[in-house]
Amino acid sequence: MTKLAYGCAALATLLLGISPVAQAELEPISDNRMGEVTGQAFMNIENIPGNGVDYTRMTLGIDVETRVNIDDIQVGQIDGGTDFSAQHLALGHIARNDGETFNGVTYNEGEAIPFEARKPYIELAEDSAGLKGFRMGFAEARGSVSSYTASFSGNITGLKIRDDEFDNSVYDATLYAGAGLAETSNRATHVGVKLPGVDTTCNEGASCAPLTNLRSVTVGEDSGIEGVSGFTDGFFIGFQRDGMDWQSLDGANTINAGKGVFINLPVNMTVNMSKLAGDGVDRLRTHQVDMGNNLF
Repeated sequence: MTKLAYGCAALATLLLGISPVAQAELEPISDNRMGEVTGQAFMNIENIPGNGVDYTRMTLGIDVETRVNIDDIQVGQIDGGTDFSAQHLALGHIARNDGETFNGVTYNEGEAIPFEARKPYIELAEDSAGLKGFRMGFAEARGSVSSYTASFSGNITGLKIRDDEFDNSVYDATLYAGAGLAETSNRATHVGVKLPGVDTTCNEGASCAPLTNLRSVTVGEDSGIEGVSGFTDGFFIGFQRDGMDWQSLDGANTINAGKGVFINLPVNMTVNMSKLAGDGVDRLRTHQVDMGNNLF
């Protein structure tokens, strides 16, 4: 929660610290002159009623292209565990070779391939007892996320796993509490195949693998174009007092988030089970010195 407090403080400083550079006398603008003015608000605030919960969403009208590296992150440390624990977390990456393409753009070796984020927002949820939860996310996001993840709480919707050692069937991926254990969305340590209509357990090496083997993923949605991910509006991290539902930004669906820290991570990629359970999915290049799959 310390890192979260720092992040909120930084955002508050950004919003509250903006002041005009020039000073001048204020004069009223006529209706005709006002009609000629167009623009976009820097921040939009929405009040959204819910079923016993009221939501307040604050959205910044900015677009960001970034590449970020974080050495170590631990959030939700309580009850003898951690909701999200990862080392060497990175947003965006660096091209390894000339001619490398990502989301329809071609890069030369050493060029930065940014994580794209549009309209970041913070949303508060309040019920009769007070603050029930809050989340931070983006109205649109796509790009690479790399990490060495030991514990994950949330969803990884969109990730597909191909059973390339049997019949090449493609299945949705799901999170598992551990080897031999059941599916979970809280403090998962493994990822693997979700068999439709069946309560499955993690058969490590055959149908699931440690999350640490999933070193890089592509955030986004299926655009219908091979090699190009569409922007997703579902990428967020939430902090909940109890389990609760967050509305999708268009209000059409809800995402159930458990108590504590919850990361909704829409992924647009398909991995082979033999690769995931074997050497693992290769890490993208995230530093100027290319370390491959090694940690630093």
